[in-house]
Amino acid sequence: MNDYLEISLRLLTALVFGGLVGFERSYHGRPAGFRTHTLVCLASALLMLVTVYEAQWFVPQGSSRVSIDPTRMAQGIMTGIGFLGAGVIMKEGLSVRGLTTAASIWITAAIGILVGIGFYFPAALAAALTLGTLAAFRWLEIRMPTQSYAQFIVRFAREAAMPERELRELVLGVGFDVANLNYRLTEDGRHYEYRMMIRTLKPENLGRLSELLLRTPAVVDFRIAPTGD
Repeated sequence: MNDYLEISLRLLTALVFGGLVGFERSYHGRPAGFRTHTLVCLASALLMLVTVYEAQWFVPQGSSRVSIDPTRMAQGIMTGIGFLGAGVIMKEGLSVRGLTTAASIWITAAIGILVGIGFYFPAALAAALTLGTLAAFRWLEIRMPTQSYAQFIVRFAREAAMPERELRELVLGVGFDVANLNYRLTEDGRHYEYRMMIRTLKPENLGRLSELLLRTPAVVDFRIAPTGD
């Protein structure tokens, strides 16, 4: 019973620590966020239990001394699952999809290893925690504040270019912070272009910025492209 309490404590601690790291990543708008980091941390702790509690699932037959490395099979399985997980990660434009699916495949493999060696209690507990992560944490992830990033390019006629100070005030007034700023002359010097990465806590500010630029006569053209970085 004491072992079961210790296993529960370790897995729950991994759940909390992974969730804390994932929360920070989700807040900054990164593709691998809350649920992904939680599942990866939980899977790592789960696999370490195979070694820590080796005596509970491996008993040498007879009186002969047997030397084994019980983690070699697990290493081979997880290496193969890594390739499988990579296959479900898709990049669509500036967004990345499938990271949580890859993490769930990985932890499912870890659960299978524990079931295979007869370590049923941590396998069942990990399965329950994984299902809770994918279901309950999705609800939290949708509602938590998240920074949205976008690549912002705006072009002016060279002789009518908006000063940098005014452009910064315009962007700040709509609720954005400027992460970095570059300058460029295009089309043989006829146009002056600003390129920057902007961020906000309110995704609807992207539309507000677009509407404001449409009403600005000096703007020749612009591009606002949301991104995960």
